[in-house]
Amino acid sequence: MTYDSKAEAMRGRELELLQAAGKIEKLQRQVKFTLIPAQYELSDQVYTRGKLKGQPKRGKLIEREVVYTADFVYINENGEKIVEDVKGFATKDYILKRKLMLFFFGIRVHEIRGRTR
Repeated sequence: MTYDSKAEAMRGRELELLQAAGKIEKLQRQVKFTLIPAQYELSDQVYTRGKLKGQPKRGKLIEREVVYTADFVYINENGEKIVEDVKGFATKDYILKRKLMLFFFGIRVHEIRGRTR
């Protein structure tokens, strides 16, 4: 597997070992959470065929979606869903997305401080 950093690779190996030992389950990498969906102009056009027939078509894209991509998501021994992010340092963008995760989804992101040794 390819990881974004040495610290993330180390944490990935730790979590794989924990999963093999039965301490965690359903380990996933790079899980995407949509915080704000894409915004489109209104359109008066309608689909004329296919499974969307009769539904309004999207207009021109105004703003792209805002997403947070978690490094790891898994279920711990207590059955809780854990969302982890390995960070060397927290950027302003990350801090805002972390806050939005709590506000919209009620998920507190667990930060693992980057370490390579």
